[in-house]
Amino acid sequence: MAQQKESSLFNMLTTLVVITLISGFALAYVNQLTIKPIQQAQLSKKKDALVEVLPEFDNNPVDTRYAVFVKALGDSVEVYKAYQSGELVGTAVNAFSPDGYSGDVRIMVGFLPDGTIHAISVLEQTETPGLGTKMTEAEFIDQFADKNPKDFKMQVVKDGGQVDAITAATISSRAFCDALQMAYAVCVDSCDANTGATSTDEKTH
Repeated sequence: MAQQKESSLFNMLTTLVVITLISGFALAYVNQLTIKPIQQAQLSKKKDALVEVLPEFDNNPVDTRYAVFVKALGDSVEVYKAYQSGELVGTAVNAFSPDGYSGDVRIMVGFLPDGTIHAISVLEQTETPGLGTKMTEAEFIDQFADKNPKDFKMQVVKDGGQVDAITAATISSRAFCDALQMAYAVCVDSCDANTGATSTDEKTH
């Protein structure tokens, strides 16, 4: 009887090991199948955002992409350059803030050569529906258009700035402003010690 129990236990353990291995290989296979489409979708979203936030250009800004490490974030942000007939017409920065109400707030900001904000696109956010999610709406975003951060204080009014926060979503509004301020700092001077940003030589792909 004891031998029969040992045999049954062995068979059960063997079955569990086999199932675990098969499940592991299946998950790895599915991951390999989906990772490329996900990356392509993310790249497509960025390309659409570049067209949205930059002035008209005739180059491929993705080919100019480089990374800037931001000490305050402990992470890198991406920078893109737009040209028209060989002349720089704009710079886009894919920046983010980790301090949203429900997580990261990631935006693509297009700047003119003088630092003026041309347009902004919200790439990612998981804020409260009907509150923080209003950061994607024109009523909030349009207040930044044609503003130069050197003259426009990018903080909510409650904090002494010039930004009208989203009603009942001050934390989300602050996170948006933080990401925007970081984007501007990187755009203006990626090696300025005061911003805590240092340019990297490594291209991102």
